[in-house]
Amino acid sequence: MKRCLMLALFATLGGCLSHAPPPAADVPVPSTYRYASGSSNGDPVTACWWHGFGSDELDRFIAQAQSGNYDIAAALARVKQARATAKIAGAPLLPNVSGFADASRQGGFMVNDTLPSGSAFDIGLLASYEIDFWGKNRATSDAAIARVRASEFDRVTVQLTLTADVANAWLQTVALREREAIATRNLDTARSILRNVESQFRAGFVTALDVAQQRTLVASQLRAVAALHQQGNDSEASLATLLGIPSSEFTVSTRSLDALHAPAVDAGLPSSLLTRRPDVAYSEAQLAAAHADVYAARAAMFPTVTLTASVGTGGDRIQRLFENPLYTVAAGLTAPIFNAGALAAGHDLALAQQEELLAAYRQAIVAAFADVDRTLNARAGADEQTRAQDDELREARHTLELAQSRYRAGAETALTVLDAQRTLYAAEDERVQLHLARLQTAVSTYRALGGGWGATP
Repeated sequence: MKRCLMLALFATLGGCLSHAPPPAADVPVPSTYRYASGSSNGDPVTACWWHGFGSDELDRFIAQAQSGNYDIAAALARVKQARATAKIAGAPLLPNVSGFADASRQGGFMVNDTLPSGSAFDIGLLASYEIDFWGKNRATSDAAIARVRASEFDRVTVQLTLTADVANAWLQTVALREREAIATRNLDTARSILRNVESQFRAGFVTALDVAQQRTLVASQLRAVAALHQQGNDSEASLATLLGIPSSEFTVSTRSLDALHAPAVDAGLPSSLLTRRPDVAYSEAQLAAAHADVYAARAAMFPTVTLTASVGTGGDRIQRLFENPLYTVAAGLTAPIFNAGALAAGHDLALAQQEELLAAYRQAIVAAFADVDRTLNARAGADEQTRAQDDELREARHTLELAQSRYRAGAETALTVLDAQRTLYAAEDERVQLHLARLQTAVSTYRALGGGWGATP
């Protein structure tokens, strides 16, 4: 009867330590994105979103990065570590069984030695089990399992970040090579104009100032070509690092962004974003682990009950080893009495860590919505600038043609041609940069929307 009352008391006290779910995020979810176009005609976000750009080279590079990048390898190793830790944390939920075997020989060297002599052999099993009245072991295991989920979400986040970084680095490298080609063409044009100006100077139609100005422009174009070539090499080396291969054995063959498609992305509804972002899922899993840690820290302040049992046999000869079996069963109660407040401080620490992770979870949600809004705003801005820049480029080309024609006819000075040439070069260079911005905005949008990942219920 007393035993039943004791078990009922333990169960009642254990019920006071209810393992409630983590606190709610309490972050309002907007009904629409602020800079959404209002149309859902864009491409859906799939797990292979980079195929939307239409480049076989980009597809190969991302496949290489996913298999050769060392950050992904490290993230996968962290998942394996978390799984092993979860196994260790879950072990106390089951009994611990071990075996033993002993053999000894005792004798004496003195003539009147009264000590017994002979051999002894023992073999048996030992078992122990801590009754998890307060749920401490279960909470510790739950925390470890939540951290396994967090490590898996972290691996997905690393993979998504890597693919976006590879796409951006590749686009940046191609854009720099294209800008270098434009600068080289403009350098050829500047040299051609210089030869014409020098010819007219020798004929006495222009001044030495006109020649000096054109030579200055040629030198400036040379500097621009060299700078863009260096930047392209640096960008190519960075891309090789992301792919996990030596930069000396790597090159980008694509030289223009013109053939690439800038996909319009369907952002969907904000309410679905929280299940599409692995970083938000990571923060939620970390919060769940912290809550389980709070529960375990509180349960550690209560007594523990451990059951032990052993069964074995022994004898003075091996052939008589199993003639004398023995068993023992025992139960022990251990309760903390004085520990200088260490257990209470451990509980306070777990609570503070939970508060920190709750704030981080809320921040991750707010940042997720802001990321999507920024990318949608950038896409709209890049589209508007591109439309205006197309008109600017067309007029700049026409202006240079008119200036060169009038200069050859003697109706304009060389300064007019120089200004027209600078304007055209700036417009062509800006066109590439705007095209790059549109493509990278699409990459950022895919990344902000979770890259096709979805949380598994």
